[in-house]
Amino acid sequence: MLMLKDTLARLRRERGLTQEELAHRLYITRQAVSRWETGATEPGIDMVKLIARELDVPVTVLLDMPDEYCQSCGMMFTAPGQRGHEADGTETAEFCRWCYEGGSYTYETTMDEMIEDCAPRMADAMGWTVDEAASLLGAVLPTLKRWQECS
Repeated sequence: MLMLKDTLARLRRERGLTQEELAHRLYITRQAVSRWETGATEPGIDMVKLIARELDVPVTVLLDMPDEYCQSCGMMFTAPGQRGHEADGTETAEFCRWCYEGGSYTYETTMDEMIEDCAPRMADAMGWTVDEAASLLGAVLPTLKRWQECS
């Protein structure tokens, strides 16, 4: 899921940082940064969040997010029939059918409740722990349309 090797070096250079300087800010070795930039290894989700903070970019910039995903739960659209519908029956490009149907959200929830609900399914699908999935959702959901409207 992570594509740091394609993005990290560019962002680091754009900010005028060496691998050594970024490593120092993250309390890791320069070799770890080098391994990420070559694709030899990938950082964990919590480290990705720290990298995003240090490079002053949303965490979604560092992830291999598809072009289209639900702007409520973050689910990637991978098959027909997953999108919700507006009140007039037209398919929406922004939300999945589980979050949005008939022109409105299908249920009221908080972001924390959404994370709690979605994290176990994401963990199963990605082969992660529930804590890793919850950590990622905690970083991604605030960037989505539904949750930006709430703030």
